[in-house]
Amino acid sequence: MLKGIPKIISSELMKILMDMGHGDEIVIADGNFPATAYGQRLVKCDGHGVPEILDAILKFFPLDVYVERPAALMEVVPGDDTKPVIWEEYDEIIKKHDSTFKGFESVERFAFYERAKKAFAVAATGESALYANIILKKGVVVD
Repeated sequence: MLKGIPKIISSELMKILMDMGHGDEIVIADGNFPATAYGQRLVKCDGHGVPEILDAILKFFPLDVYVERPAALMEVVPGDDTKPVIWEEYDEIIKKHDSTFKGFESVERFAFYERAKKAFAVAATGESALYANIILKKGVVVD
């Protein structure tokens, strides 16, 4: 164990975050996401929700300042009457860690899946909210 690392971040997840480089992406997936099918590297975060994992990751993870939208959400499928209120929580969490955050990129469902295939890793959570998947693009650590 180490000081200051939230218990929610497993050693496997911390290694993935450490191994990622500038521009690499990580998907934090909800419980319905086909994480095993799409993840090049899969880390299980069973029993945790996306907001808790997102908050813990962003304590260590800089978002990419060289792209307009370093965080992406899966669009609601046309005709689906769902309004994902969890997105507002994501916005608050990200802005707590990054005051320059300007909003989310919106990605069509199947394009999101294709992007997830190319992501460095997928963190599979037990989140039950619909459309709760988020992609983060890693930035540069500047001290």
